[in-house]
Amino acid sequence: MKTLAIKEETTLLAALFKEGHSRTKIKQLLKYRAVAVGELPATRLDQILVPGEVLTITSEKEGNSRYLPCPGLDIIYEDADIIVIDKPAGLLTIASETEKKKTAYYKLTACLGERTNGEERIFIIHRLDQGTSGLLVFAKNEAAKRVLQDSWQEARKKYRAIVEGVPKRDSATIKSFLCESKIHRVYSVPTDNGDCKYAETCYELVQSQGEYSLLDITLITGRKNQIRVHLADLGHPVVGDKKYGAKTDPIKRLALQSYILEFNHPISGQPMAFALDLPPKFKSLLHSGAKPRD
Repeated sequence: MKTLAIKEETTLLAALFKEGHSRTKIKQLLKYRAVAVGELPATRLDQILVPGEVLTITSEKEGNSRYLPCPGLDIIYEDADIIVIDKPAGLLTIASETEKKKTAYYKLTACLGERTNGEERIFIIHRLDQGTSGLLVFAKNEAAKRVLQDSWQEARKKYRAIVEGVPKRDSATIKSFLCESKIHRVYSVPTDNGDCKYAETCYELVQSQGEYSLLDITLITGRKNQIRVHLADLGHPVVGDKKYGAKTDPIKRLALQSYILEFNHPISGQPMAFALDLPPKFKSLLHSGAKPRD
């Protein structure tokens, strides 16, 4: 184990470079939770370090031994209060009327129960659609749950979507009221009829290739099926989203990913930031001939 006192503002990457680590080695250390800032494991290469903070560096083995893996789930980050996973497409967040066990909640609960003889449990903070992959956070105690739920509207959430066609505008904000039918289909209306909720979605066109486009999406509100409905309203449904009008399903999944999640830690107050790479199946639709937009 090695400790490093930060004497001037820098980034995690720069500090570890200065200690002689390569970028590949640094990514490995972060992957196995072997770098901590204070008491919390570091999660991002661009994390800002300020004078007075202490960086602790251990081996990958020591870092990974703090928390055991959960089969079938990719745990991005875990401490005594929260757990962040990369939920795979096709897995429910919580139980439905017809499925009780094939959920992220059930799998994590079972995993923590085995680790701690039933002494730990998890609490729902937010949800992702079954077809959407990406960052999902759970609380591990009542105190963390209350703080996260009370402040969740302030969390920064960004998504990636591959849609059919190319939007006419490189960026836009979509606004409407979302209602839900008796058969659980969400739809837009221009004004509230008393049973609908206001929804606002911002998108930017990242790149297009042939019949598909990659969009970067920021949620202003967080409603059920919001991104999927708003992009369908735009005339460019998410690839694979037959429920909302998609005509193609080349990668056999919904092409929607929650890839950035930022919030303050519910107990320490420290800013937490998580990011995921573009899924390989998404890359297959956006081959090397596609050129990013400026």
